[in-house]
Amino acid sequence: MQQQHRLPKDAPLLAIDYGKKRIGLAYCDASQTFVFGLPTLEQQTGSTKQAQLLTAFATIIAEKQIGGVVLGLPVNMDGTLGFMAETVEAFYTLLQTAHPNLPIYLLDERLTSKIAQQELRRQGIVPSRNKGLIDQQAAKQLLEDYLRSCQLQGI
Repeated sequence: MQQQHRLPKDAPLLAIDYGKKRIGLAYCDASQTFVFGLPTLEQQTGSTKQAQLLTAFATIIAEKQIGGVVLGLPVNMDGTLGFMAETVEAFYTLLQTAHPNLPIYLLDERLTSKIAQQELRRQGIVPSRNKGLIDQQAAKQLLEDYLRSCQLQGI
């Protein structure tokens, strides 16, 4: 899996927190200043699952004029790949095949869900009753982490 080191600097970016049950989504504006959550996608079952996902992502990519994707890669605290890493890598390949000109950057997503839960609690929202919001907030955190790392590196 070849990884591009930098996504476009002048285009909206999409962040994906890929999970077995739900997919958290967030995007930023073209100036990459503001990060917004998108509705969480519920994973479908059956033979049309991939087609439905690809259609949903094609719609988002077109509507938001997405220039690159930050995809969360599950990494364990010891740095090894998490149990979901294989599934995320398969999704990476599926998305890259469907959108060959769209750069996709895999980013360590350690602790994004925990940070998301803390942020929701800070807002007075009960995380256990709002699983979709946790995934959305995790995607926002992922994108904010990527943008912050680019700023710190002067990229």
